[in-house]
Amino acid sequence: MGKPVDNPVDDVGVPAATYPRRFRSAEARGTRIGRPLRVLGRVRGVDEALLDRIGRAFSEQDDAAAALAAAMRLPSGDPDRVTHAMLRTALAAPDPAPAPRPGGSEFGTLPDGENELGPLRRDRSIDRPVSMQPTELISGHQEGAELGGGQGWPPVLREFLKEVTAVPGWVDWDLVEQGAAVQRRLGQNAADVLLQLSLVGGYRFGGPTDLLVATGALTSGTLRRLAETQEWTVGLTEPGALRPYGPAWRATVHVRVMHALVAASFTEPPGSQSRDTTRWDTARWGLPINQADQAATLGLFDGTLILGCRALGVPVPPSDSRALMHLWKWVGHLMGVHPDFLVDDEWARHRLNHHVLLAQAGVSEAGPRLARAVVAAQAERTYPGPAWGQPWRARFERERLLSMLTAFLGVRSMRDLGLPLRPPWAHAYLLPLNTWRYRVLGRSRRGRERLEQWGRRRSAAILASYHPLHDVSDAQVTPVT
Repeated sequence: MGKPVDNPVDDVGVPAATYPRRFRSAEARGTRIGRPLRVLGRVRGVDEALLDRIGRAFSEQDDAAAALAAAMRLPSGDPDRVTHAMLRTALAAPDPAPAPRPGGSEFGTLPDGENELGPLRRDRSIDRPVSMQPTELISGHQEGAELGGGQGWPPVLREFLKEVTAVPGWVDWDLVEQGAAVQRRLGQNAADVLLQLSLVGGYRFGGPTDLLVATGALTSGTLRRLAETQEWTVGLTEPGALRPYGPAWRATVHVRVMHALVAASFTEPPGSQSRDTTRWDTARWGLPINQADQAATLGLFDGTLILGCRALGVPVPPSDSRALMHLWKWVGHLMGVHPDFLVDDEWARHRLNHHVLLAQAGVSEAGPRLARAVVAAQAERTYPGPAWGQPWRARFERERLLSMLTAFLGVRSMRDLGLPLRPPWAHAYLLPLNTWRYRVLGRSRRGRERLEQWGRRRSAAILASYHPLHDVSDAQVTPVT
């Protein structure tokens, strides 16, 4: 088992890794939780070299975004300071847009009330996710005329923009679009897996959960933050949205910079702009939002999504699997995940996810708090139908969520998170329903088109339910039959 050490040297004179105390501190528990993944993911044995790579990654950060965050936290008047306005100009289409909604960030309020970065600017007169709203790609002429080619920007911003706009040679845009179409067809199933197995399932391990609690995210304003995450994932699947300067591309890069700002606020020495760094124990958890946790998060969005949907009776053939993995590989690249953890192959991801489980700590006090907040948020959603039926629908959604969580996570994990157990009745009706949808109806081209239309309607209905002010009458969902 890996342990933190001071200045070790291996047998060839190269300094060995220093791991945080969380590394492999609950390996037996991780092995137990990972048994289904080991079987379904065809994982053979434990690779100590891979575990070492993950252990080292706990102390690695997204260097490009970290450099930009440092520049954004410089005092006013410093010639190297990058302002929020500069960043917005660099990333956004040249069309003017309304001011951003205050206080909207996945990790809560930034230091000193800095909400200027916030979520991507959006036109509130358009009742659609921000990444589905119209945009224009910046042409070379517009870039020169409107942005001045970025000649007046600090070098760190120009370097960051160069990195996020460069498209690696491995990117296949047709495959990215195919992956987006696959995720659209998954519809409600994708939303269920990402909320239950990915999000709440991730709360079973200490580290990232403690950072979320320390920033105030998800324990206050849970519904809004769940809506922002859902909005982002839906936006990723829109045609062309992930190309440079596209709406989902901008939203993803914004999230990356926000993560770096939060990490900087917990790691900078106590002083002018930093948070109280005593609240983050680097020796125990590693760096906040480190590369190992970034890899784990990416695995929850691609490999876990595939296995979770299969568990709900949805067939994901190799062609669809490869397309989904490629979509998320590009998203992971934009998010600053190290190339060591970017994979195209589903089975390589399952192997990596299994080793990430072995490297994790046990559940901390933060996990149950976050899990209970997600369950409680179901009562705050606005569902289709008359007002008198809202309490009944909210209770149904809560019970459905608990039923699916029990089946996905198991009894011991539910107890770890302090959640009540429920019979797996939701899986019992979803399995035959998905068999009909995907194995019968989805066999034809027309059937797949109908599944994609159904997936869009379901996504719209889910988003509407997270926004109480939305009119949900148009989000009524008809089943695919």
